[in-house]
Amino acid sequence: MTRSFTLVQLRYFCAVAELENMTAAAAALNVTQSTLSSAVAQLEQVMGTPLFTRLPRRGLRLTRAGRRLRESALLLLEDADQLPGTVREEGPVLAGDLTVGVFGPLAPFRASVILEEFEREHPGVALSFLEGDQEFLRRALRDGKCELALMYDLGLGGELPRRVLRRVPPHVIVSPEHPLAAAPGQPVSLRELAAEPLILLDLPHSREYYLSLFKLLGVAPKIRHRASGYETVRSFVARGHGYSVLNQRLPHDLTYAGSPVVPLPVAEELPPIEVLLVRPGGTRPTLKSKAFEEICLRVYGVTT
Repeated sequence: MTRSFTLVQLRYFCAVAELENMTAAAAALNVTQSTLSSAVAQLEQVMGTPLFTRLPRRGLRLTRAGRRLRESALLLLEDADQLPGTVREEGPVLAGDLTVGVFGPLAPFRASVILEEFEREHPGVALSFLEGDQEFLRRALRDGKCELALMYDLGLGGELPRRVLRRVPPHVIVSPEHPLAAAPGQPVSLRELAAEPLILLDLPHSREYYLSLFKLLGVAPKIRHRASGYETVRSFVARGHGYSVLNQRLPHDLTYAGSPVVPLPVAEELPPIEVLLVRPGGTRPTLKSKAFEEICLRVYGVTT
């Protein structure tokens, strides 16, 4: 007779898959490590294949089979959680955890608004954000660390399903003492700025995008400083160390240190960055992730 698995085993497995550590997962579930290890071992026996690779001093990593099981297990557990409400004809009441990746420079602009809307409409779901650069989020989606990610359309390729939320054109920022600051709102040419010192936002794929703008114009920028922090770039510009090119714009022009920058539109017509909501490929969206998408579309003003 074929042995069956239990929902408890699947919940234990998903917790270990998320934390990649048996001890941490046991503590989070409030069970003993031996109980958890036994449940995972029994599940591996039922599935007939290893679900984790054990790495000395580095914890656990999902195997390919483990990643496939995690995708299906999350959906099955969500359906199980909705069953009581369905029986009582109350309709689905969302519950559980939802982790969403967010690109670092994007996080300050919309994440808090989305969180507020989501928690008001779905109080039973614990929404958390996983912040990182584009490459980190690609891996997080691939490894099942997050169900969705708010990202730029930079270096993604075509294998990840995505929804465009906004197209954001590039703009220039300069210090208040820069000669161009005397005419705020007047478009400036990147071609003419190329000889001045550039403060480059130096993140994977972002740097390639910004440098490509100059390449399209047939000029090479004079990079003076590189910084991986959005606010670091702005603070360098505010103190007169150079100009920069960015996309996202704050509702005010002050830096953390209190010094202002002056934003200026770009004269040349250059490709914008697309803000995307991205999913892992080959998976069926959970109800929680669908609810998150609906709120994102509303917050960004996307009409369906």
